[in-house]
Amino acid sequence: MPAGKDHAALGFRVHSGWAAMVVVAGPPRSPSVIERHRIKLIKPGIPRQPYHAAEGMELKAAEKLIRRCTDTARLLAREAVGAAIRDLRNRGYEVVGSGLLLASGRPLPGLAATLASHALIHTAEGELFRDALLHASQHYRLPVACVKEREIFAQGAAHLGVRVENLPARLNDLGRSLGLPQRHTRTR
Repeated sequence: MPAGKDHAALGFRVHSGWAAMVVVAGPPRSPSVIERHRIKLIKPGIPRQPYHAAEGMELKAAEKLIRRCTDTARLLAREAVGAAIRDLRNRGYEVVGSGLLLASGRPLPGLAATLASHALIHTAEGELFRDALLHASQHYRLPVACVKEREIFAQGAAHLGVRVENLPARLNDLGRSLGLPQRHTRTR
């Protein structure tokens, strides 16, 4: 790594059609959140909840819609991650990895079975957008730490060297320098 570059990492949590991205920098035992963004993973004309939109469709049409949504989400994720890497590099940071919050569920069945279950439809939508962010990180050769949501506090406490019950306060402190989350945070 070039001299003078500080390490940074990207962290993602998906929502329907978008993701929250935070940038963390500094030493692993005492990191700082230096940015947060809302990144779009859909374009106009693309359903924010693609599996819901495909629910009543004939299977081939549903497959085509899901593929189009997946391709769009992957493209937008690559663009957002690439822009973040370039911006951070210009500011003296080297992005050395990313983190992705995973669902706690089991693997999905095929599309027909997924579309037959409303609960699986919600799971599939989360997976589609998580896949896009995983794909983008891999595209830029960033190591990705994937952590299931139910395990995040135990793993976070272990990495930060704090007790699990002290982690929520520590996380609040990490984000405090950025102020309250805004509905209109910078969008990539």
